Amino acid sequence: MSIPEFLLEVSIVVISVVSLLTNLSVLLCFTQSAELRSHVPGVFVLNLSFSNILLTVINMPATFLGVARSSKPFGDSFCHAVSFAETFITTNAMLSMAALSMDRWIAVVFPLSYSSKMRYRDALLIVAYSWLHSLTFALTQLMMDWGGYSHAYASCTVHLGAGKAQQLRAYSAFTALFHGSSFALCLFVLCFAYLKVLRVARSHCKRIDVITVQTLILLVDIHPSVKERCLAQQKKRRQRASKKICIFIGSFILCFSPYVVTRLVELFPSVHIPRYWGIATKCMCYAKASSDPFVYCLLRQQYRKVLVSIIGRVMTKEKYFLSVHSSSSMLDATDDNCLARIT
Repeated sequence: MSIPEFLLEVSIVVISVVSLLTNLSVLLCFTQSAELRSHVPGVFVLNLSFSNILLTVINMPATFLGVARSSKPFGDSFCHAVSFAETFITTNAMLSMAALSMDRWIAVVFPLSYSSKMRYRDALLIVAYSWLHSLTFALTQLMMDWGGYSHAYASCTVHLGAGKAQQLRAYSAFTALFHGSSFALCLFVLCFAYLKVLRVARSHCKRIDVITVQTLILLVDIHPSVKERCLAQQKKRRQRASKKICIFIGSFILCFSPYVVTRLVELFPSVHIPRYWGIATKCMCYAKASSDPFVYCLLRQQYRKVLVSIIGRVMTKEKYFLSVHSSSSMLDATDDNCLARIT
């Protein structure tokens, strides 16, 4: 085994463990918090978490076996099923991210009419469209027999097998339409929604800055350290929205764009994709599944509170069981001493 293959295998294992633990933590927070379940964006978060868990359980182990064996992990039927699942899951996850961005745009730009514009019924309809959109491409791929093992990516994915050169035009059109209606469409929605949110956030920050400066001017006897602290808070407030939006859009581009560009460049017959590069781009797509819980959920205060309370309850129960066990063992030891003295 070469060093690059070893590093890729370790990367897949680490990404799989982190993705499974973090996405299960998100689901655990939803089961334990009625407040999180009452929010409409929770529907999109649940859909995204389920997609990431399925990708972790189905596709990541198959890719790991493909890298380890340097060949098809199992039979053709299994590989077709895994490639079908990959097309459906990745498309559904991207559309869920786009739905979350649109929900945030409506909540920030139209706060007074948010409850009427985004209801649970609307969220469920959006999720239903996401499933239908994803199933359309996955079923088309399955019917055209364009799913199989690709040596360049060491995984079962969308692939035009050997002896199907006559289908190259149709396959190229399908690939371009697939990535255009998933990656490109979602990227456009993310940029549109979050840039609108950023514009509103900056306008609010400017209003707050004006009020703060006017207050500081009126308060003549205020200590200079207090003024410096207020100005520092202003700067942090202006940067906070920009950082969050850069994380939302940047993580999407960083994780998906190398793989999508590689798949599009691969359509040219003269282009050969190096194996290590193809596997690396696949790993970057998998990394998005492990980063989504942090980007959308676990770094937010509501989720942190629920998660901390769950951990606190678990630790309290463990301490209780340990104390009960220690007390019972002490009683048993006392009884044994008493019996020994009697005998």
